[in-house]
Amino acid sequence: MTTGEVTVTHAPTSSTAPPHPAPPRRTALAEGAERLRHAATTEPGRLRVIGAVLALLVVAFGTVTALQTTHRATAADDVLHRSQPLSSDAADIYRSLADANTMATSGYLAGLQETTATRERYESDIRTAAAKLVTAAANSAPGSPSAATITRLNELLPRYKGLVEAARANNRQGFPVGGAYLRAANDTMQNEMLPAAEDLYQKENQRLSADYADATPYPWAAIALGVVALAALAWAQRRTYLRTNRVLNHGLVAATAATTVVLLWLVIGHSVARAGLNGSYTHGVRSLSVLHDARIASLKARSDENLTLVSRGAETRTLKDGTVMDAYDWAYDQELDRLAKTLAHADRLADDTAGRTPVRVANESMKVWKSRHELARRANDSGDYQKARDRVIGTTAEDESTGECFDNVDTSLASALTHETNEFKQAARAGLAAMTGLPAGSAVLAVLGAAGAVLGIGRRLSEYR
Repeated sequence: MTTGEVTVTHAPTSSTAPPHPAPPRRTALAEGAERLRHAATTEPGRLRVIGAVLALLVVAFGTVTALQTTHRATAADDVLHRSQPLSSDAADIYRSLADANTMATSGYLAGLQETTATRERYESDIRTAAAKLVTAAANSAPGSPSAATITRLNELLPRYKGLVEAARANNRQGFPVGGAYLRAANDTMQNEMLPAAEDLYQKENQRLSADYADATPYPWAAIALGVVALAALAWAQRRTYLRTNRVLNHGLVAATAATTVVLLWLVIGHSVARAGLNGSYTHGVRSLSVLHDARIASLKARSDENLTLVSRGAETRTLKDGTVMDAYDWAYDQELDRLAKTLAHADRLADDTAGRTPVRVANESMKVWKSRHELARRANDSGDYQKARDRVIGTTAEDESTGECFDNVDTSLASALTHETNEFKQAARAGLAAMTGLPAGSAVLAVLGAAGAVLGIGRRLSEYR
């Protein structure tokens, strides 16, 4: 080694390069998407994608149509066969209880002259109320507010009957305490039973309104899917025409026809159903509600009129001007004013002569009732109790009593209720019938339409083989 020379030693190098890291493993979804992108670059691949999308749209349209129309048809059926009858039953419970109270006071006033008809009507009202409560209980959900109200009414009904029987027994023996029992029975009815029955009626009306709200809205989701499916089918046919100069593709035409039929059936059928259901509400349910209110007002007025004579001034009310008035006579005036207003409303709602005639007869009877009551009131105020009593309950068939007017009002309102119930049923049945077969028909036609779309695209694919 020479001085000043530096020897550099190089480390040995490997002739093999380090390996590259393996590419990340792709998911099945990513691989599927990649294959789909490659397929879309060729015409057969594009046709397969188009066929799949068309079939999916048509099937989705049919499925959503079937689901939405089934829901609406079920709600419409509930309106006709469940919620409206239950609402009427609740109104009948209220009417039966109020009428029973009226008959109890009428029988008490008659005393030993109480007629068999009055007694039987009272018993019939009690049986009707009990039977309707059983029906309502069977159709109410356990633990619901309606179930609690029904239980409460079932507890109060025997208590009320006991008070009425005590009043009747004491009255027949000439004991004045009978009047106290009857007033206690009336208080139980007016302050506990009738408010509970009214609450039940309101709850059933809410259920009826909810069923109408479910049955009448347009199925916008299904309609939108139908329009999209038709637009896609039209685009596919136009694309086929531009590429092949063939005017028609039989499969795509069949799919378009099936989709069009379902869409038209859906729109027209639901429009007819909606019109029928809206008509059943406007010309049926609304009128029935007002007529029930009128009948209840007449029953309350009659009961208060009777109790005016039973209490003989035991309960009074001081008016704003300082005038002291019999509490029951004052209540009679309030209920008769309410009756006049509800009859006027019912007359406006009636849409035909058959509906208006009984309402107007009831209105004329109410006016006569009011004039006769004034005569009875004057007799009572002058101290002629017997004459006032005869003018209210009548002792012979020739007597022009207020009871006769009340019976005429009640009979006329019952006739009007029967007519409006038939109007409701006719319109609601027409609405329900318009949706008959639509859920199943739309599903079948959608399957046929999807098959037509697939076959139509398949025919084009066969040209590339």
